[in-house]
Amino acid sequence: MIILQFRDLQAQYVQYKTQIDAAIQQVLLGTNFIEGKEVKELEVRLADYVGVKHCITCANGTDALSLVLMAWGIKEGDAVFVPDFTFFATGEVVSYCGATPIFVDVCQDTFNIDPTKLEHAIINTQNETNLTPKVVIPVDLFGLPANYPEIEAIAKKYNLLVLEDGAQGFGGHLNGKKACSFGHAATTSFFPAKPLGCYGDGGAIFTNDDQLAELLRSIKIHGKGADKYDNVRIGVNSRLDTIQAAILNVKLDAFLQHELNDVNRVAQQYNHSLKDSVIIPVIPNGYYSSYAQYTIQLKTKKERDYLQSQLKQHCIPSMIYYPIPMHKQLAFSQLQFNNRDFKVTNQLCNTVLSLPIHPYLTNEDIQKVIKIVQQNT
Repeated sequence: MIILQFRDLQAQYVQYKTQIDAAIQQVLLGTNFIEGKEVKELEVRLADYVGVKHCITCANGTDALSLVLMAWGIKEGDAVFVPDFTFFATGEVVSYCGATPIFVDVCQDTFNIDPTKLEHAIINTQNETNLTPKVVIPVDLFGLPANYPEIEAIAKKYNLLVLEDGAQGFGGHLNGKKACSFGHAATTSFFPAKPLGCYGDGGAIFTNDDQLAELLRSIKIHGKGADKYDNVRIGVNSRLDTIQAAILNVKLDAFLQHELNDVNRVAQQYNHSLKDSVIIPVIPNGYYSSYAQYTIQLKTKKERDYLQSQLKQHCIPSMIYYPIPMHKQLAFSQLQFNNRDFKVTNQLCNTVLSLPIHPYLTNEDIQKVIKIVQQNT
């Protein structure tokens, strides 16, 4: 029996093999494997697509977040507000720079950080701790931009910086404004399974802030000044290699030409057929998702686990994003949180299930997934 792919990178490669192979060959022939011309070309194209002045590529999406926090001087004693329902890296980078992550519950329908609970967390941090609120990191979870109009208003009220974590959000938009263009800076990831992914690790930072962009370009290459042997600050080594940039330039063409539309076509078919069987993803008015994942909700953990087992029996892959809330991660056990403050996240961790979704999913495969879900819910 043929097993469906959760994210079919092989089908994508087969379709664009000639272009991808040629792009890689050009890099091999040119032998400029670090900071080659393909990197700059990619940065210009990405900035133009997102609609910002600067795109700074780097080694991965986690580094992208870390680099911005480093550039902003976030340190011990600072509080950074992060959604409780997200991948570990969003909170990890906060602790890595010495600051304290403050986890915030999310909205039941969109899975993104709840603005009302965010403001409550900011006030509590100001009144009940010795920490100084500095940054909020909204996450565009599963491809859907967070509620930036409300988040940015709250951040302005309390003088906080906003760092958009668009690792899953690239391609989404809100009222016509592209994901990765919100806040004071934004980041994305080119991990292979992301909406726009390379064949290894990669990431990027987006901003309209000229000074921040200049600082980031220095920090990511050992704190360089005029050149790499003129080191004017302590930095790191975080560069996107030229081969990955060449691959991304080809894949960006595909993403813009049809992949973003095609993945939404798959989502629409799921929505139409599954709306009476499970809780389908909510895309509020004015929002557009890039569907990094198509995530449904079941009523209970027992129902979710049963459906996943039935899908597996029929060789249909599924994933649980995320089984453990951030506030329950062992790495954050030294922090003090009240479990009752995370009612929605605790529920979602027990009831969400992500189905296969990608631009190369055939109608036959889509109907197979729909049939199994309908039969077992």
